[in-house]
Amino acid sequence: MSIHGTKNMSSDQINFELQRGGRFVKYIYTVSVILLSYKRSEVYLIKAGESSMSKGLGFALISMILGWWGIPWGPIYTIQSLVCDLRGGEDITSQVWSVAKSAQAGS
Repeated sequence: MSIHGTKNMSSDQINFELQRGGRFVKYIYTVSVILLSYKRSEVYLIKAGESSMSKGLGFALISMILGWWGIPWGPIYTIQSLVCDLRGGEDITSQVWSVAKSAQAGS
């Protein structure tokens, strides 16, 4: 899984950001082509003091423009995406943290 906002950051730097109030947030977007609809997600490190809402607006816009067109799942996925993104995304810090801890234990 690729996490945007962590490029060139060490694990100590990421831990520092999380201790300051940073979090990992998942945004969802929907793209439809005729009868096919795709629901995709991106994960971002939101640093302390940054707005998760502002990043979500871009994903909401993608879904509003490209998501509705697939029948029947386009409208359903689009509404799900909009609800998530307009609320500032989904905080998945605990899930990412547990996966990172498991990977460290296995090394």
